[in-house]
Amino acid sequence: MSRPRRVGLPWYPPEHYEALRTGLADGTKLPPHYETWRIATEQMEREVQRSGVAVVRVPIEPEAFAAWCGRTGALPDGPGRARYAAEAVSETDPD
Repeated sequence: MSRPRRVGLPWYPPEHYEALRTGLADGTKLPPHYETWRIATEQMEREVQRSGVAVVRVPIEPEAFAAWCGRTGALPDGPGRARYAAEAVSETDPD
């Protein structure tokens, strides 16, 4: 099985972070402060990039994500956000 060349990383714009924390099924698992989340996520992003995989930040905006969950039946949780990001990347993948 080959490794993907690109992966989608759910990215929370700072202006939507608090709304996402309160609206997501697993929002209480996110750090209470945006900067804490951003620093940890950027560290993980660098680790993935070092493995040779390109990381594409996919903004998670509350209304768009909720609408997507409604259309697809996905839960507004970590696996749902990962699927949302993966689909966004696959839709823009040139292959």
